[in-house]
Amino acid sequence: MQSAKRRAWMTRFLLLVTTPPVYAWASPAALKYPEVKPRPLIFPQDFGAHPEYRTEWWYMTGWLGQGAEAMGFQVTFFRSRTLHPDDNPSRFAPRQLMFAHAALAFPAEGQLRHAEIAGRAGPAGASFDTADTALHLSGWSLRRTADDHYKVFIPADNFTLELEASTAQAPVLRGENGYSLKGPSPELASYYYSRPQLKVLAQLVLKSPQGKTRRADQHLSLSGSAWFDHEWSSSLLMPGAVGWDWIGINLLDGSSLMAFRMRDAAGQTLFSEWDWRDAQGRLLEPDQNVSWEPVGQWQSSKSMATYPESFTLRAPGRAWTLQPLMKDQEVDARASTGGFYYEGAVELKENGKTIGRGYLELTGYGAPLAL
Repeated sequence: MQSAKRRAWMTRFLLLVTTPPVYAWASPAALKYPEVKPRPLIFPQDFGAHPEYRTEWWYMTGWLGQGAEAMGFQVTFFRSRTLHPDDNPSRFAPRQLMFAHAALAFPAEGQLRHAEIAGRAGPAGASFDTADTALHLSGWSLRRTADDHYKVFIPADNFTLELEASTAQAPVLRGENGYSLKGPSPELASYYYSRPQLKVLAQLVLKSPQGKTRRADQHLSLSGSAWFDHEWSSSLLMPGAVGWDWIGINLLDGSSLMAFRMRDAAGQTLFSEWDWRDAQGRLLEPDQNVSWEPVGQWQSSKSMATYPESFTLRAPGRAWTLQPLMKDQEVDARASTGGFYYEGAVELKENGKTIGRGYLELTGYGAPLAL
């Protein structure tokens, strides 16, 4: 298996050679992305990839284990369409790039075990399917089965994660039947659905630091819950925004909460959404006037970015606290998508009592997010 240094060098090379120039023979139509417009989402087709759009991701996060032994996990696959001209006949033309991240959060270790890979879709082996969720990249995979289960296989250098996730709940369509605004203007939108309250069975191998001493490897069989998102879009951040704060929380009573806000450089909310669903996916509390209040702060020793330690979410007559599983859950993605972001396992508490578990995503804290 390649060393981390060699993989990072190869990734940087890949990104250099796949940044397309504007060729003289490329028509204007070939150098544009389609707009996101209201339309019904159709399944199973929309479980698959949408390669005409600029950016797309499939994202699974969750908690494994119980009590003091609990840990968090993240698996994300990205697809990015370049503006390389479609009339280039080469089979190796870099029209579609793929990236993947995986991370495990262990409070006992105090930092993430993280891995990332990158490649171009095509003969080299990176692939996606437009008919259903089926993503493959350098031995990593994420796919949906005919019986509506998700299967993940991540053979990273310092861990191997194999899991199966299932749910009896239909996809939850975000925004207006899957048309999700990310700002006040119609062009700032994505197609977006979620699969909350996934039941997970996982096989995990924690490899020794050198990855050689097999006797030191830990083999764990774990169960837990997860959250799955699939989103695709052609738009950039709204004017004035430097990043976003987002949560996906599985409540212990079977309901689920998704909320996000677009944030400016001063930490003020520019646009937000609050979406609480019952155990059947029915909307409970839409468009709540909820404020995000950062509590404390900590500085990453890797990126030097300063993040909130936690948040208090306030609505009329109610308040909730987001309590991280551990402080440092920053992802170093410089060798794939570029830059740093925070992807952290959190508990949702009300009146000091844990009412749900999920993940908090923070972007644009060290530098404005570049999409």
